Amino acid sequence: MGRATVLVVDDERRIRSLVRPYLEQAGFAVLEADTGQAALTTASRAEPDLVLLDLMLPDLSGEEVARSLRQVSHVAIVMLTAKSDEDDRVTGLGLGADDYVVKPFSPRELVARVQAVLRRAGRTDATAGHSYGEGSLVIDRGAREVRCDGAPVSLTRSEFDLLAALAHRPGRVSSRFELITRVQGYDHEGYERTVDTHVKNLRRKLADDPGQPRFIGTVPGVGYKLLVGPDA
Repeated sequence: MGRATVLVVDDERRIRSLVRPYLEQAGFAVLEADTGQAALTTASRAEPDLVLLDLMLPDLSGEEVARSLRQVSHVAIVMLTAKSDEDDRVTGLGLGADDYVVKPFSPRELVARVQAVLRRAGRTDATAGHSYGEGSLVIDRGAREVRCDGAPVSLTRSEFDLLAALAHRPGRVSSRFELITRVQGYDHEGYERTVDTHVKNLRRKLADDPGQPRFIGTVPGVGYKLLVGPDA
């Protein structure tokens, strides 16, 4: 799936600044939000793999954010809070959280918790090799290798991550914002042009005619999708 994306939701910049480098060092793409509403907006646009959610937010409570997320998504949720009371933990888990970490915490332990939750949810790169379109396209995430019609294809890191992100949800449209977030880890100026360039290069290397594409389809004004489904 390319790099898994973690959305860190906490109104304390210090906490976000503490957590981010540890997550990035572990290979995650990281997004940040400092309010509940910003978290919901970002989660809707970027569709992260996991939300690291503080319960004490300035606008909406973490419980409200978790409840809203659960109404529209199965995203993994790890609650992060100073609350240590058993009733609070039970309430959070009852809302659909996958784990609960109490402040103060060890950043390394937090990363291990995130990895464990994603592993249980099947959202890590552990399931490496997959083929699509009756074997016409093979993506080996573990080896970071791609084969098209039996022949190896040499891709850059960004090209591979972009293709893997599309293959994570074959047939479903991914916006340019979501794709660049998974590839780069953040939204930046000119991201639409960057994604379009990567897609153009991918098509060329896969011999995929944009006029009659086999692998990567364009949805005008929205983004891109993988046209071939996974093989059984």
